[in-house]
Amino acid sequence: MAINMEAVTVSPKYQIVIPRKVRESLRIRPGQKIQVIEYDGHVHLIPIRPMRELRGHLKGIDTTVERDKDRV
Repeated sequence: MAINMEAVTVSPKYQIVIPRKVRESLRIRPGQKIQVIEYDGHVHLIPIRPMRELRGHLKGIDTTVERDKDRV
């Protein structure tokens, strides 16, 4: 897991520019939606991915867990 850490400046309109290394690493494109979460004094920016891009993401997951009878 690579860590990209760079400082950015908030503009008078409260905008920031996501540094190129971070944009390229996360494959962020113009017009893409990003979820903004404030938690415990930190701001987290999470790219929202299309569902089709997540296809196969959970391949190999163990589905044999015991479930409640009303959840089968």
